[in-house]
Amino acid sequence: MADEIINRVANSNLKTFDLEEIYPEGKRVLFDIKEWLFQEIILKEKDFRAHVKNHDWSQYKNTFVAVTCSVDAIIPSWAYMLVAAELNAFANKVVIGNLELLETVIYQELLNFIDFSNFTEKPVIIKGCAEKPIPTSAYSLLIEKLAPIAKSIMFGEACSTVPIYKRKK
Repeated sequence: MADEIINRVANSNLKTFDLEEIYPEGKRVLFDIKEWLFQEIILKEKDFRAHVKNHDWSQYKNTFVAVTCSVDAIIPSWAYMLVAAELNAFANKVVIGNLELLETVIYQELLNFIDFSNFTEKPVIIKGCAEKPIPTSAYSLLIEKLAPIAKSIMFGEACSTVPIYKRKK
């Protein structure tokens, strides 16, 4: 009679955390204000305000938006604030910066609302392979939450993990 195959990983107290599972769906948009600058270099307040007033902001409903200026121009803070004020009525999240910063801020907020108590004194695997754009910073934010409570933290899959952290006894 053959020996029964036992899945020791499934029977262990290992906990897995997959950042991809909390990834919020919604289009990511990079909103570049350079088109609203005079010759893509000078911000003229009257013209800029006219662009803001006449723009169709409803197209950003349920999106995540990073507001930036891709040209080397001096942009006053109020200009970004003006754009953000309009976007906030429609977008799920607005940041001033690039798409990587946007993803970092999204994950920072998501991780702040998670109850990590079921990871206390447990070995934790942070799932590695992701098909969604998980920023590297999200992993560091997750370590910050798990390290004070987890017994150990590994990265990867249960069949092949890389040790990251082990609590000292």
